[in-house]
Amino acid sequence: MQGDAVQGDAVQADELQADWRWANTDDWEPPSELDTAIAHPARMYDYYLGGKDNFPADREAAERIIATVPYARLGARLNRQFLGRAVTFAAERGVRQFLDIGTGIPAVGSTSEVAHRVAPDARVVYVDNDPIVLTHARALLANHPAGYTTVIQADLREPAAILDHPGVRAAIDLAQPVALMLVAVLHFVREEENAAQVVAQLRDALAPGSMLILSHGSQDFITPETAEATAGIYSKSSAPLVLRDRAQIASFFDGFDLVEPGLVQLPLWRTDDVELPADWQHVSGYAGVGVKR
Repeated sequence: MQGDAVQGDAVQADELQADWRWANTDDWEPPSELDTAIAHPARMYDYYLGGKDNFPADREAAERIIATVPYARLGARLNRQFLGRAVTFAAERGVRQFLDIGTGIPAVGSTSEVAHRVAPDARVVYVDNDPIVLTHARALLANHPAGYTTVIQADLREPAAILDHPGVRAAIDLAQPVALMLVAVLHFVREEENAAQVVAQLRDALAPGSMLILSHGSQDFITPETAEATAGIYSKSSAPLVLRDRAQIASFFDGFDLVEPGLVQLPLWRTDDVELPADWQHVSGYAGVGVKR
């Protein structure tokens, strides 16, 4: 996710047919504002998931992470599965608005796909600051225009710009419950960028009954040496990585009541009926869902 510019570009499904260039042509060129020589976490994550929407710098950095944390790919897959379960949970409990910030490059099991499967009338807003995410989200929506989905290019670190964005205002009624999704993105907000304040500002704009769906990398399940090496690799990308402990991550849920099973190691969130892979305990992150009081 991370970047500096906040750009006002909103797209709805019925406006996208002319924008799908990436997946079906060989002459696609990166947007002019994109620096492909610097690894970007969204494209690294795409690589972890086995995607092809990444560049040599992303693949090189991702392979260095995998060499340092052999379970990085597993963690990405289980994080995607958490997203699906959490979106299903929210939709089944009546939430019809989803604000997914730091969405990353769309893939199977995306927020809109899951939400519209449960509730075809759900409204989904994707927010990311990587221009490639916008391009790919357009392609996804052009071919799967079910439901109402909007894509905007903006930055989590400037929550007011997100909340005031015309695309968000058109799609989301903040007087009604919203599922605020911060899935694997807050660990790219540095301490000096006031991650807690960012979350609080977003929370305060939400109606009671809204949900916070959050996952976050942590150093609690790896050695200090591994944590330091991982952060060092991401420090050379467009968004340095900040691993936090459970108490720090739990503080993001201030003003929310955690639903069962609470804030838990990522693979364990509502997986009682799920067969976990043998190495799940090596996934270094937490996940939880809270309901705003």
